[in-house]
Amino acid sequence: MNSKNPKDFQSKVLKEMTFTPFTMDNYTIYKNAHRPELGYFIKYAREGYYEFGIGDYTIPNNFTLSFDHNEELMRFGTVYTGETKFKIENNPISSFTPSSFFVVEKMLRGKQTWKKGQHFHGAEITIHKKYFKEIIEPNFPNTINFSDFISNYTYRYLPLEIASIIQTLRSLAESDKLTAIYLESKILEAIALINNEIFSSPENAFTNQLDYGDIKIGKDRYITLTASDVNAIQKAYDILTKEACNPPTIKSLSKMVFLNEQKLKAGFLARYHMTISEYTCSIRMTIAENLLFTTELTVDEISKKVGYSYSGNFVKMFKQIHGKTPLAFRKMRKY
Repeated sequence: MNSKNPKDFQSKVLKEMTFTPFTMDNYTIYKNAHRPELGYFIKYAREGYYEFGIGDYTIPNNFTLSFDHNEELMRFGTVYTGETKFKIENNPISSFTPSSFFVVEKMLRGKQTWKKGQHFHGAEITIHKKYFKEIIEPNFPNTINFSDFISNYTYRYLPLEIASIIQTLRSLAESDKLTAIYLESKILEAIALINNEIFSSPENAFTNQLDYGDIKIGKDRYITLTASDVNAIQKAYDILTKEACNPPTIKSLSKMVFLNEQKLKAGFLARYHMTISEYTCSIRMTIAENLLFTTELTVDEISKKVGYSYSGNFVKMFKQIHGKTPLAFRKMRKY
C-alpha cells in the first residue's frame, strides 16, 4: 500500500484496523463495533487546519504502508504505549518508543510497519501549514514558522506545559467534554509556548538539539563530544526510555554504553536539556498520570508500577511536579 498525503495515510491505517467512523456532535470515533477489544481512535478536527487525535488500540493484522507526502505539517504529542517501526528517506531513525515528541514534516517519504498484537496508546496534535499561513502569520507575524525547525527530524522533547495541555485535552475528550473552541484555544497556547521557548534563548531544546560540539562543564572547562559519544548518549537515552521504571545507575549505564560518567551526564544534559534523573522521572510521571486517569489502581499500586519502593516518595515527587497529590489529580477526570 502507498499513501499520497497524511489524510490518505490515516484513512488506510484505520481501514487496516477494521475501524468504522461514528460521527458525534464535534468529533469522530473510529472503532470496530463487533470487536471492541481492538480499541478506538478519536479525532477532533478543523479540516485542513488542525487535528487532535487520541488512539488506544491493538493491531489486528500485520501490514505495511509506504508514504510519499508533499504536505507540510507540524505534529507533537505523547506516546504512552507502543513502539513505532518506520524508515524515513535520508533519515537514520527507524523506531520510536514511548515519550513526548515534536516533528515538522516536509516532503516525507518512507515506510511504516505494524505487527499483529501490538498495542498503541497516545495523543497528538497535528497542525497543517495552512493554519499558520491563514491564521497565525496574518495576525501574529513574529511567531514561529516551519522553517525554524529541522524538517523530518523527531525531537523527543516537549515543554512540560505542552505535555500537560495534551493530557488535559485527552482527559476532556475521553469524558466527552472537549469543545471545539477550547481545543483551538489550547492549540494556540501550545504554539505560543513553543514560540516562547524558541525566542527566549538561543540555547533551547529545538534549535540546539543537534549541536554536539564543546560542552561547558565548569567555569573554564569544556569537553568535546565525538560522533561515537553522541551515539552512546542516544543508546543511553533508549535504555532509560525502556527501563524508566527500573533504571540502571549512572555507573552501570556508563558501562553499558561504553562512555565515561562525566561525558554521559554532561552530554545527556546538553542534548536533552534535562538530567538523567529528570528524564526518567518525567517518564514515570507520564505513566503515573495515565494510570491515574485510566485505571482504578490505588496510589500505592501505581507507585510500585512506576518504580517507587515507598509510595510517600512517589506522592512527594508527583506533587512537586503537578502541584497536587495523585488523588487530587485523579479527581480531575470527573470534571
